[in-house]
Amino acid sequence: MPALSRHLVARVPQRVERDTVELALEDGRSITVQRVRDPRARRLKLSIDERGPRLTLPLRASLVSGERFLHEHRHWLQSQLERHQPAEGCAPLQPWTSTTLPLRGQDVPLLWGEGRYLRIERREDGVHVQLPPRAPSAASLARALRAFYEAEARADIGRWLPAYLPGLPRAPRAVRLKVLSSLWGSLAPDGSIALDLALVLGRPSAFEYVLVHELCHLIQANHSPAFWREVERRFPAWRAEREYFHREGRRLKARLRGLLG
Repeated sequence: MPALSRHLVARVPQRVERDTVELALEDGRSITVQRVRDPRARRLKLSIDERGPRLTLPLRASLVSGERFLHEHRHWLQSQLERHQPAEGCAPLQPWTSTTLPLRGQDVPLLWGEGRYLRIERREDGVHVQLPPRAPSAASLARALRAFYEAEARADIGRWLPAYLPGLPRAPRAVRLKVLSSLWGSLAPDGSIALDLALVLGRPSAFEYVLVHELCHLIQANHSPAFWREVERRFPAWRAEREYFHREGRRLKARLRGLLG
């Protein structure tokens, strides 16, 4: 096959392949776009999240068609990048620096103190960080913050879950907290639920809605009208919470990723 034809016809991969491509925007800037060839993709797709822009190509799409698609959507991509500027409070914690910490829809005062070991806990006047004489590494502080958020999230789940269990065919096998890139929750085939840790940064009613949403998948493993009737019966205000995620979701995810470094 001639060299030009080999370039224009995409090789069929057996797994997801990733690389990057440079794109010149209309304002003169040049940005790096992650290019992903995914066997599951059915069409060219351009998306953006807190990690940056991403171009997804199906198996048979050529690199040239992907670059043409990027060029045709430069204006859209530039507008989305402006919307996804880093949110306030996205930087990792700096010891002894006065600031606030996002928790349950509020910016809670962050208070520093000395102690024998690293500890982060919630008190009435704010979130207290206890630091040992030897300053902890950034990684240690990030792990402690993640453990704090996980404990707060599990406390919320522990308050809400018992009220919904009686109407389910079975209890979830487990509820796990993860840092998810796009989803807010998912139900695995074994009946375990994964929830995004960023939920505890937002308002509690939105967090509770996502929990109810995933619990309802134990009844209806789809998004059919029957599924939404189950959600409606348990959480009538679900539409308001879904709109909340449309407005605030990306900011919440970006703040968590920034704080955890």
